[in-house]
Amino acid sequence: MSTELESSNNFTVDCLQYANWSKEIFEQMRNGRVDCVHVTIAYHENFRETILNVEQWNDYFNSYSEYIVHAGSYDEILSAKKDKKTAIIFGFQNPSPIEDDIALLEVWQKLGIRFMQLSYNNQSLLATGCYEENDPGLTRMGKEVIKEMNRLGIVVDMSHSSDRSTLEAINYSSRPIAITHANPTFWHSALRNKSNEVLECLFENNGMLGFSLYPYHLNNGSKCTVTDFCEMIGKTAEKFGSKNIGIGSDLCQNQPDTIVEWMRNGRWTKTRDFGEGTSSNPGFPPQPNWFKSNMDFGNIKNGLRHIGFDNAEINSIMGLNWINFFKNSFEKEK
Repeated sequence: MSTELESSNNFTVDCLQYANWSKEIFEQMRNGRVDCVHVTIAYHENFRETILNVEQWNDYFNSYSEYIVHAGSYDEILSAKKDKKTAIIFGFQNPSPIEDDIALLEVWQKLGIRFMQLSYNNQSLLATGCYEENDPGLTRMGKEVIKEMNRLGIVVDMSHSSDRSTLEAINYSSRPIAITHANPTFWHSALRNKSNEVLECLFENNGMLGFSLYPYHLNNGSKCTVTDFCEMIGKTAEKFGSKNIGIGSDLCQNQPDTIVEWMRNGRWTKTRDFGEGTSSNPGFPPQPNWFKSNMDFGNIKNGLRHIGFDNAEINSIMGLNWINFFKNSFEKEK
């Protein structure tokens, strides 16, 4: 089965979405031929609250089984594609669901978690977020958690983390890590984007970068053109090669503005934290007009072709690089 499916070379993978899930969106995934999506099931939720999110996803899988299926392994992703369904992978954008109990990682692994960020913008028990003024690096618990994540086959995700913490995580982890949704600072200097130093270290250690389409991560924001976005991918490939890059759109389709306030504020502040670039508009920014839903991945493919990528390179960036990463990342150590 693996040889037959991989030979088709037409996987489309999005390694980060947090949409307001519905039948409409799941239909769009299938109509847009999106084969695999890593979905966020926790931002600031504790263990019990995240369990409620799993319950909701179980309902989605039962109600919309013609469109989506839960996947926690490489083979399950391939099976989903064969069955013409979108494979859904679970991930956390914060370590809050493990609270202060490292043993909960194995519980979550058995429930299907395959990605976890060590921090979300702020300092956590594990590492430093990108909005903190000081970055002391990984904590003692952070190092222990990385070892346990490596053992269990849960990918270390440093998308919202500061530079020192990210560099230490790359070097401390025995498995390649991921930055599932961010862009290079050489293209756009948002705090959430990643420096050349971080990217060089990431790629030297065979980690993956997913390019983000969230407007605050884009050059010219919501007015970013598909050509500009694809040229950014092209410049990254020129600098670092194309085997460890993919898409992590950070698409938050149909979410109300109350959700972005939850993402930024959680329960850690009594004031409104607007985040970088958001003081004049505290809600979700409009998506670029060429990427509003799962129907629009073809625009990226066409854009990559327009700037000179060949079909093999496009197929790698649009999905095969992530598929190969999943193959070596999700199995427990023996």
